[in-house]
Amino acid sequence: MLPFKLPAHRGLRILCLGAHCDDIEIGAGGTLLRLQEEYPIEKIEWVVLASNDVRKQEAENSARQFLNKSASSKIEVNSFRDGFLPFQAEAVKGYFEELKKRFVPDLIFTHYRDDRHQDHRLVSDLTWNTWRNNLILEYEIPKYDGDLGKPNFYISLDASMLEKRNQILLATFVSQQSKHWFDRDTFNALPRLRGMESANQFAEAFYARKITL
Repeated sequence: MLPFKLPAHRGLRILCLGAHCDDIEIGAGGTLLRLQEEYPIEKIEWVVLASNDVRKQEAENSARQFLNKSASSKIEVNSFRDGFLPFQAEAVKGYFEELKKRFVPDLIFTHYRDDRHQDHRLVSDLTWNTWRNNLILEYEIPKYDGDLGKPNFYISLDASMLEKRNQILLATFVSQQSKHWFDRDTFNALPRLRGMESANQFAEAFYARKITL
């Protein structure tokens, strides 16, 4: 499933980076559920940058449900200002450098470099700027801007796994339910399209810009 050999005598170390509280779930939630089903996991660190008091509670609740099969996990939901991450780049970069010192992941999930949301782009750029010897997979977020590209790395999902992802999103992020796009139809649409592209029913797709064999 992944293009590298498992580390000797330990499970995978995974770092998940999201600009906002539901980004990781929407972009890579199904993949994280599948990884925990199929691979030994040593630790998953789940990091969200922009939040407020209400959304922080939702994000922590959601992350715990996604990581409930991981023997060890760490969830950090920060309070950088939503929509203004590029203007806080120095602080975000400093935070990433501290994170790099304490945790060495085998696999990093981050935002798509060409995402039209300014917060997403900054997180992606600083991911590549900070981590130089790790497999990085960039996930995609459907949005108003219409910035979908051509990913090159697919993880197939069965219908039950996709529905579990959707149920957690819909039940947990109550503050987002008034948004016209926040529904099961949206959450199913992109995985169905990426599933078709990869000869599966459903899939999550990523941009794997550098892979070393």
